[in-house]
Amino acid sequence: MTDLVVLTLNTSHTRGRIVFGGLTFPCALGRGGLTHFKSEGDGRTPIGRWRIEQVLWRRDRQMRPGALMRFLPKRELRVNDGWCDTPSDPSYNRHVRHPYGTGAERLWRSDHLYDLILVTSHNQRPRIKGAGSAIFVHIARGERDGGLAPTEGCVALKRRDFAVVISFMRPGTCIRING
Repeated sequence: MTDLVVLTLNTSHTRGRIVFGGLTFPCALGRGGLTHFKSEGDGRTPIGRWRIEQVLWRRDRQMRPGALMRFLPKRELRVNDGWCDTPSDPSYNRHVRHPYGTGAERLWRSDHLYDLILVTSHNQRPRIKGAGSAIFVHIARGERDGGLAPTEGCVALKRRDFAVVISFMRPGTCIRING
């Protein structure tokens, strides 16, 4: 079993590289850098080792991620899918449906960031109110410009690199974010 290992590239820690087996890919990290103590809305990527819990994808934009179908729970995204980011809500850091009564990020987006999502185990069991939600691996913003714009705390890859990475993933693959 091989982990996706995230290493930082610059002093602000908004860019990194993912090393996976013998492969290396550039990636974007949180706009606030890395942290051992994640807080909701801080824009930082949490340091640690997280399981890949689930795959979410948009059928209208992304082919079904077949290599992951055998061993990871998967779900096709729908227009009303969201992810609760309100710490006081009982569904905090969980999938919800819009319209939703409190704050919840929309997973169905007009940009391409969430065409394919790997949901991580960060702050899942146990869930700690305010310790961060929606820490995903997703498609990078700015890739059309050749760049990797910082995320809100996730790890993001260029679409073509993401496709290669998921094709080599196996049962038990985790993401390890090093500070």
